[in-house]
Amino acid sequence: MGASWGGGGQHGGRDAISRHCRLVGTSATLFTGCQPHQGHLPAERRRWVPAELRARHGLRLFALERSCCYEALLLDEERGRLFAGAQNHLLSLALDDISQRDRKIYWPAPVEWREECNWAGKDITAECMNFVKILHPYNRTHLYACGTGAFHPVCAFVEAGQHAEVELPPAKALLRPPAAAAHPPPVLTTLQEPIFKLDPRRTEDGKGKSPYDPRHAAASVLVGEELYSGVATDLMGRDFTIFRSLGRRPSIRTEQHDSRWLNEPKFVAVFWVPESEDPDDDKIYFFFRETAVERQQGLGKTSFARIGQICRNDVGGQRSLVNKWTTFLKARLVCAVPGPDGADTHFDELRDVFLLQTRDKRNPLVYAVFSTSSSVFQGSAVCVYTMADIRRAFLGPFAHKEGPNYQWVSYQGRVPYPRPGMCPSKTFGTFGSTKDFPDEVIQFARHHPLMYNPVLPHGQRPLFLQAAVPYTFTRIAVDRVTAADGHYDVLFIGTDVGTVLKVVSVPKESWHRMEPLLLEELQVFQDASPITSLQLSSKRQQLYAGSATALAQLPLHRCGAYGKACAECCLARDPYCAWDGTACTRYVPNTKRRFRRQDVRNDPRRGSVPQKQLYGVEGSTAFLECVPKSLQARVLWTYQRTPDDPQREVGSPRAGRVVRTERGVLLRSVQRADAGLYLCHATEHGFTQPLLRLSLEVIGARQAAGKAPAGDPQLAAGPPGRKVWYRDFLQLVERPPLGAADRGCQRLWSRGRPPPPPRAPAGAPGRGQGAEPRKARRRRTHEGPRAERGPRSASPW
Repeated sequence: MGASWGGGGQHGGRDAISRHCRLVGTSATLFTGCQPHQGHLPAERRRWVPAELRARHGLRLFALERSCCYEALLLDEERGRLFAGAQNHLLSLALDDISQRDRKIYWPAPVEWREECNWAGKDITAECMNFVKILHPYNRTHLYACGTGAFHPVCAFVEAGQHAEVELPPAKALLRPPAAAAHPPPVLTTLQEPIFKLDPRRTEDGKGKSPYDPRHAAASVLVGEELYSGVATDLMGRDFTIFRSLGRRPSIRTEQHDSRWLNEPKFVAVFWVPESEDPDDDKIYFFFRETAVERQQGLGKTSFARIGQICRNDVGGQRSLVNKWTTFLKARLVCAVPGPDGADTHFDELRDVFLLQTRDKRNPLVYAVFSTSSSVFQGSAVCVYTMADIRRAFLGPFAHKEGPNYQWVSYQGRVPYPRPGMCPSKTFGTFGSTKDFPDEVIQFARHHPLMYNPVLPHGQRPLFLQAAVPYTFTRIAVDRVTAADGHYDVLFIGTDVGTVLKVVSVPKESWHRMEPLLLEELQVFQDASPITSLQLSSKRQQLYAGSATALAQLPLHRCGAYGKACAECCLARDPYCAWDGTACTRYVPNTKRRFRRQDVRNDPRRGSVPQKQLYGVEGSTAFLECVPKSLQARVLWTYQRTPDDPQREVGSPRAGRVVRTERGVLLRSVQRADAGLYLCHATEHGFTQPLLRLSLEVIGARQAAGKAPAGDPQLAAGPPGRKVWYRDFLQLVERPPLGAADRGCQRLWSRGRPPPPPRAPAGAPGRGQGAEPRKARRRRTHEGPRAERGPRSASPW
């Protein structure tokens, strides 16, 4: 049973903090000396709006006039720059502050290209522009950029080096008198603006590298001097291909007009992953979604997520598949929630992929974002894949179909040697090139590009999903954070309403079973424009987001917003944050800062839990509101008839009248037995913290209606003409405006009473600390009708 600040004996709260102010559960926060916060708890902080982020938490925005579509982002830690592509512009921004020291290159499409685009029926103001889609580092001094060029794809090399450093003395040092010349002035080192320029006369054809249509996404990777891209190679957007260009090896592509290879694909991401120490085994992995060819006819089009592979050293076949990929294979990427009897809920619309590098560069983790394609069920999910599972699928059976009227089955025949999909390397000593492959290998690869077994996610289910929410996941970036007890993956998920969800993945029972915890929801863009790009800098602890209207930069963490108490910092479970003895701050591994020890002399319970008074009318409803600060906390309500009674959980004896909501508990048909003390607890990972105390006083229905039985001295009628105060109170309870109940009760209580005398100041004469207190006066009783009295105030507890 979790420890509680408010329960147990005199030292219950102290013992709870002593036990939990170390490392709570799987939280990556270190707590070695916690001091409870005395006073009111801060307001709830889970969702941040742009105004708050700009004012308190370092949100910075950048936008160009008469431009849009900041889709291509390239983060360069070495140069300290963020390169971005937009409509008719290339940008170079400072990583520390994107709103300072920006450099721009105006790169529009030529006038004649825009006119041809307009003649083809395109919108000259919205489509016939140069939308930069691709940005890659080419070498230490240049970038490689490609754009749509008004439906004329174009690429160029961009010089992006650094000027040499120059040493200049301070201005005041130049005005020193000759006597001070013997002492050399201090030298100030300054760095000139970075180089950022493009020669528009030195451009090249971008066909097969950048899409024609600005509405199409671009997916590519530059490895060495070779560009691997998934793109449409025609103006109409029908000939989609996986294409290799640049470099010394010949250009090569997928088979044309063969739906078994690619069927209306939408490319999402491309990555290079080494397979072994031999570079000849390196492979390129493509992530895309396409219309499924294995779907039964007559059921309509269905989109499947795919992962495809090719070998870097593939140069095509000798007699067949000339200048075509001979090592191309693809498999289905499954992200589904298992259901009863195999009725799984699938997320098939692949949106984005992030490759998280690990210590073993051959085995990164693949984080992928999906959404549903169903019009009935709307939701988004994040699934995680390992390279072991991916390689296992490509080493499994091939999918085979005998003819148009047959089903797709697992191929049971003989697979030729070397196995299709294997790279020519030292592993197969007799084959130094794909041109040396036997014809039967080439023919089998041409007719069997699809694998039968899909790639399943780690844990056989999504890591994180959201359903019935007014947004869809669009982008993802992942940061591996070092904490006191291990490493944690923090997910930053962009949505189509301009928000970023911050989610941490923690082990549930072991490190093999993970569960997500939603930490924050950040409204980055005020106009709710979809997030189209995300980049993350672990070195600078910054996140960069792009949309159609602007670029945004914000820190990865806001530790100070979790509160001023150790328990609040602990319950947040943010792996970036730790309690340092005085505040919730950024956790730094191997820090030498000494932490303060636990203060056991002070009672941690005193003054730490807010108290409220609530009135309910018998037979009506009462709402007990309590919202925890942590999104992962479970709210637990306990009840005491009197302060001396033991606490028991709310709900079991009143199961038919209790309705639990996200914001509290609703008591239906309130009874007199419901009156008492209610305590709201936040329970999380074995730790229980009291959040709020409520004193509920129940008023009889007949009292509230102003009806009393004859001879009841408590409800004797007041003087003629006076309105019974219960009717006023009933109106407040049934339809209370904000704060009206408290104000109305105070007015009713003060009705007919003289104002209280002003209190004497602390140092008033005759009332010093040594003076004896005055004796209380005895009140005389008078005959006559008893004055109407208001409700009792709650006794302190």
